[in-house]
Amino acid sequence: MVQEKKVVDEVSGWLRLFDDGSVDRTWTGPPEVKFMTEPVPPHVEFIDGVATKDMVIDETSGLRVRIYLPERKPEDCESLPIILHFHGGGFCISQADWYMYYHMYTNLARAANAICVSVYLRLAPEHRLPAPINDGFSALLWLRSLARGDSYEPWLNDHADFNRVYLLGDSTGGNIVHEVAARAGKLDLSPAKLSGGILIHPGFVRSSRSRSELEQPQSPMLSLDMVDKFLSFALPVGSTKDHPVTCPMGSGAPPLESLQLPRFLVCVAERDIMVDTEMEYYEAMKKAGKDVELLISTGVSHSFYINKIAVDMDPQTGAQTEILISRIKEFVNN
Repeated sequence: MVQEKKVVDEVSGWLRLFDDGSVDRTWTGPPEVKFMTEPVPPHVEFIDGVATKDMVIDETSGLRVRIYLPERKPEDCESLPIILHFHGGGFCISQADWYMYYHMYTNLARAANAICVSVYLRLAPEHRLPAPINDGFSALLWLRSLARGDSYEPWLNDHADFNRVYLLGDSTGGNIVHEVAARAGKLDLSPAKLSGGILIHPGFVRSSRSRSELEQPQSPMLSLDMVDKFLSFALPVGSTKDHPVTCPMGSGAPPLESLQLPRFLVCVAERDIMVDTEMEYYEAMKKAGKDVELLISTGVSHSFYINKIAVDMDPQTGAQTEILISRIKEFVNN
């Protein structure tokens, strides 16, 4: 007789963990938002000005990326900046091909006239930290290998400016931006150059609750239960939220002054439950003498810009999304 698996933990709507260690990430929340978690197949033909393809960049590990290439006119000869993207999801959910990311990053590639390279990150609890950081760093080293001619990828080698590589991360992808940039500061990337990092609503927290965690409204995109459970699945066993990956401005992390970092753009949302600790990070970076800029999106909450329903239906969300894309475009092309 086959024994039925039992759910031992879950994050409502997003993830169920079974007693045999397996994980089910089938969306079980409101059906009207399920489309945002559906994978979008790649298309090498240009649709609305952008083509996409998936490729394996490390045969040994199977690490994959999705590339977004904006359409160009025959007379266009200027090379394009590269945005190396790390998706969010609390280190536990989401994929680079989800519709929520496809919609945002086709828009960004087109608006910023940049090539976006989005990494399929390994997920916890099967792969705890630092696994997704290692994946992000491996993707950066792959770009270096292309710049050096050790590897070849036509969309990038024919169209990209490897002197303008930018890291960008949503939510916990922002944590990965910080970690990958810190690692990159210790090695020679030439002839590629890491020109900047963009952290959008990074998942920076600490063991003690911040005021915004206690007072800001929670949402289906981010609740305190999601933060706590995802990080319990993702952090190294025995770690707290004061871990350097989740609290890089804390006493347990390497001093920010000691890190060789490119210029950063930190984007926060006024109604994000993590806005206070995100601002603590920004202030700590400024105090450490780092080149850091700040964008505050007013009247919106965590990851508002990838919520397609809100972007389309709510004028404030739509307007703030346009401002966010415009600011990233300015940062990347300045």
